[in-house]
Amino acid sequence: MTLHWKLVIDATDPLAQADFWSRALGYRTEDNSALIEGLLERGAVPEALTTEWHGRRAWRDLAAVRHPDDPYEEATGTGLGRRLLFQRVPEAKTAKNRLHLDLHPGPGRRDEEVSRLEELGASVLRRVEEPGGEWCMMQDPEGNEFCVH
Repeated sequence: MTLHWKLVIDATDPLAQADFWSRALGYRTEDNSALIEGLLERGAVPEALTTEWHGRRAWRDLAAVRHPDDPYEEATGTGLGRRLLFQRVPEAKTAKNRLHLDLHPGPGRRDEEVSRLEELGASVLRRVEEPGGEWCMMQDPEGNEFCVH
């Protein structure tokens, strides 16, 4: 049996991070607007927890992206497979990540992918060449490290 999973990433601006990572990975941003509208209608959540994003109601402090081939709950928009969830936290990133993503664009495509990610707002921290391999260490717009192999 496989498990559905989500990697939760602290963020200053969860919606901007979801936009970056959905474009970086070719993922879809989750549309939770039907769930949110229902909760608002029942008075279960205050409107202050929501915002307008891409022309629809969204959570102000949470945004998720999911793999486009994975299943999701149509009623809530919540992915049931590989997901990244960005949650707003009050503090800024202060140290190196303890966990990071490695992206594998395919043989001979690393430099092209690094350039594409820079256009989306990522930056190169350093290029690594070791006997065990080569990769480019980058950071997303909020400074979270990731590698492109």
